[in-house]
Amino acid sequence: MEDERKRNRWFTAAIFSSSVYLIWRILFTIPWAAGFLQAAAGIVLVLAETVTTLGMMELMIGRMKSADCEIPFPDVPSERFPDVDVFIATHNESAELLYKTINACTFLEYPDRDKVHIYVCDDGDRTEIRELAEHLGAGYLGLSENRHAKSGNYNNALAHTSSPLIATFDADMIPRREFLVRTVPYFLTPDSRMGLVQTPQSFYNQDLFQFNLFSEKDIPNEQDFFSREINVLRNAANAAAYTGSNTVILRSALEEIGGFPYDTVTEDFETSLRLQKAGYLTYATSEVLAAGLSTTTVESMIGQRVRWARGVIQSIQNTGAVFTKKLSPAARLSYLNAYLYWWSFLCRMIFILAPILFALFGFQLVECGFWELLVFWLPSHLIYRRAVEYLNTNIRNVRWSQIIDTILAPYLIVPVFLESIGIHRKKFRVTDKKKRKEKTASSRYLIPHGVLLLLTVISIFHFARGKYGMALVYSSVILFWLSYNLIGLFYAVFFMLGRESRRISDRIGAEEEAEVWFRGERHRGMTVDVSEEGIALRFPEPVLLSKDDRFRVLVTTPYYRAALSAVCVYSREERDDGEQSRRNWFAAAVVTPETEEDRRNWLQVIHDREHSLPREIDPWMTIYDEVRRNIEMRRGKRKEA
Repeated sequence: MEDERKRNRWFTAAIFSSSVYLIWRILFTIPWAAGFLQAAAGIVLVLAETVTTLGMMELMIGRMKSADCEIPFPDVPSERFPDVDVFIATHNESAELLYKTINACTFLEYPDRDKVHIYVCDDGDRTEIRELAEHLGAGYLGLSENRHAKSGNYNNALAHTSSPLIATFDADMIPRREFLVRTVPYFLTPDSRMGLVQTPQSFYNQDLFQFNLFSEKDIPNEQDFFSREINVLRNAANAAAYTGSNTVILRSALEEIGGFPYDTVTEDFETSLRLQKAGYLTYATSEVLAAGLSTTTVESMIGQRVRWARGVIQSIQNTGAVFTKKLSPAARLSYLNAYLYWWSFLCRMIFILAPILFALFGFQLVECGFWELLVFWLPSHLIYRRAVEYLNTNIRNVRWSQIIDTILAPYLIVPVFLESIGIHRKKFRVTDKKKRKEKTASSRYLIPHGVLLLLTVISIFHFARGKYGMALVYSSVILFWLSYNLIGLFYAVFFMLGRESRRISDRIGAEEEAEVWFRGERHRGMTVDVSEEGIALRFPEPVLLSKDDRFRVLVTTPYYRAALSAVCVYSREERDDGEQSRRNWFAAAVVTPETEEDRRNWLQVIHDREHSLPREIDPWMTIYDEVRRNIEMRRGKRKEA
């Protein structure tokens, strides 16, 4: 409780100091006397600061109110659980990818399993997917020549099913066995107006920010910030968004709004918005109950973000979300900030260019003295940064927000502008998430960041040249911002250099009981990590495996049991660093499930768990550590894990 009060005091201080700073900036610092171009540029810079600051203020207010909007998990008798239709949407995804998702759905826990009806919704109308669904015991709803993309696919499924609740999953999203029992009860409380329950989008593979920057052990998935923080905070305004998967929706509410909307490329976001306008609650939880695949190339990631940007803008325009009286003022403000968020990438570009223009060309965007900056800007900046640390709960910090925005900025400015002025993209394109052994980026994506980095370096040397003593002190604010931007640009260059992907399957940390049969002897051990192609094992006793030795493994968990044929890749003896006398024997192997039933159970052993990637930023990693690691890894001075 004391921590909460301390946090709220920082939020209040940040809102007050930022408001004072913005008032000062707007009223007293526009360079009106410097000519039209410089005054106009000054106004643009102030607008960028205002948009960024107001967005954070809205989140801070939401955080202060969030405890009042948390819905306790309902205790519901098992006989009250209704029928549920589980929709798995697919367009052109492979049967191999779909196998894992359909398989996991067949293991979903429920008081009465006969009430769970699984359907593969395939708008590719593919024979092999129909056969796969039938093989795994799921229904199949095919649709050919679908002109309405995912919305048309789901609306077709609605027309052929009847359960009062609908769970939706993307083709790559693998639910954990408790997904339904942890979401359905929210709909069963008395007088509930629950229209939708959204659980976080989680991912079991490294995203590109983790992978390309060699930070897979230090930072969470970039989308965790929205799924586990922003979306949950928006419960306070009943503005939580449907993100397309890992969701349960009330059928009658969907029917009331006319089904899934057609005139947007983000039908999920608009669905939740229309449910809210119809008076239903949309509730985002922070409990991770499914995991899927992050995009694996820069090209596919940029395409995904462009679609999200265009779709959110389309949906806000379609529904009049900012101005409609069917939403509360808090919800309308939330949607205004959702719209303005996509302009934050232009803001980031403005923040990068502004000090360059001043330092390199003498282009004045702000009219003030050094001491005025110390009075108005410095306290506001320091308080703001401290408050944001409380806001993000170590999933994201100011530095990583800047890095991510810098990486994406050059590729989102034009699509956001075009969509805002009515030049729409209506065609839906499925995000490519196929894992390949190839480099994750192309050098052409490096060009805008490389140019900006070069200009920033030149600006620093040009502006600092010939200055010393107090002259250098007076120049410190501009030099600070140039250096601050330079750090983000270095990360962007590292990111766009890409990294070669050497594995098709991702290793997931897992400690489960394992038995190994080798040369007629049985050895007990534990798994270290697991993947669809391999396993790592640790034994407390000698197991004298050599490369290419064949053996049998039986992995057992409280819920699954899988027998595997294995071929040793390597083995070694390990000593515990803390106990010199304690030894372990370690082995890694390529594995193949012995039967179809073993395959299905093995996939569940791998995926029915919380993933082993970080959930918070490592607070001990500094900029120096991260930059040095990137340089050493790219020069081959460190080995990949």
